[in-house]
Amino acid sequence: MLLPFQQLRRARPRQNLRRAAIIACSLTLAAGCSSPPVRPAPQPTPVVRPAAPIVSPGIGPSSSPTVALRSLPGWHADTLDGLAAAIRRQCGLRNPPAPWPGLCSEFGALAASGNEGLRAWLEQRFVARALIDAKGADTGLMTGYYEPLLNGSRRRESAAQVPLYARPADLLTIDLVEVEPRLAGMRLRGRVQGNRVVPYHSRADIDTRNALAGHELLWVDDPVDAFFLEIQGSGRVQLRDGSVARVGYADQNGHPYRAIGRTLIDQGALPAEAVTAPSIRDWLRANPAQARTVMHSNPSVVFFRELPANTADPTAGPPGAMGVPLTTERSLAIDRSVVPLGSLLWLDTVHPVSGQAWQRAMVGQDTGGAIVGRIRADVFWGFGAEAARAAGTMKTPGRMWVMEPR
Repeated sequence: MLLPFQQLRRARPRQNLRRAAIIACSLTLAAGCSSPPVRPAPQPTPVVRPAAPIVSPGIGPSSSPTVALRSLPGWHADTLDGLAAAIRRQCGLRNPPAPWPGLCSEFGALAASGNEGLRAWLEQRFVARALIDAKGADTGLMTGYYEPLLNGSRRRESAAQVPLYARPADLLTIDLVEVEPRLAGMRLRGRVQGNRVVPYHSRADIDTRNALAGHELLWVDDPVDAFFLEIQGSGRVQLRDGSVARVGYADQNGHPYRAIGRTLIDQGALPAEAVTAPSIRDWLRANPAQARTVMHSNPSVVFFRELPANTADPTAGPPGAMGVPLTTERSLAIDRSVVPLGSLLWLDTVHPVSGQAWQRAMVGQDTGGAIVGRIRADVFWGFGAEAARAAGTMKTPGRMWVMEPR
């Protein structure tokens, strides 16, 4: 899920690159860079051999030796339902990321083989490498997100409604690669004031000063729901005429994301162990006089665009960072600076609702502002009440393996 401002945390630790980052910032924003099911016996499937070796992008030095997929915890328990759809959507890109241009042609030959054919291909063509962080740990934090449903209208109907904003025309995006090639992928956002580039309006400025009047995309009935929609990055709005508008991430105001759960902990409003999305929602609704100030503690604001209806693939989720529709319980948001987008991954964690082991193949098709680090991921749970429950309570330890072509 795409959320906040890409800061300079991804810069290489060399001194000259730090200086380049500092120079870039000084030239731009002075305020700072801101019980597994029973399956039928597998049927023989044809062996698909690549025409040429396929090279996978590296994932850096902090990884382990490769192992066979059959040795992954829970490998044979995963039915693989939905995985083929996630890969097919990815292969539908005009230019799939490496190493998929070669792999997609192989995958296409498996169309009639079903999940067991897919399993055989994966076991033949891939090996797995456990991800290890810089401190040598093999376990990280796993969270979840989903596509929420809100109620609203295209025109404001009451003072209680709050807007979802479209991307404002005066939002300036500066790609730092034009200043320093080694800062590729890093961007700053701001606006022009006189002859200076200054930080863009914060959440408090937008809310209290009406700084984005005229840029309202839709009006929604619940300010808490609107706030959480920004965290999810996409959702649906039920309109008065019965139609549904689907919205997705368009941009962000450039301010760093601050989790309001941390604000509530710091204020003593909630104990750390009790902080989940549902508990935060409950607190905000129970304390409307303070809720606005608490939400202002997160200066980051997400701007939205209305998405066209996907009549060709109605089960698909909203587009992720790759521009690929997300697949329920198969798409994963990862830190693209350490794990390439499009990577096949194996996830070993705990289901947030049942508390049982949850081990499955995933595809890294999205990113998120809070998703930082080698063993850090966000599971896309889909749409609806069950998805909301799972995503809202998921805060579990987990391990990850990246699958690399042999």
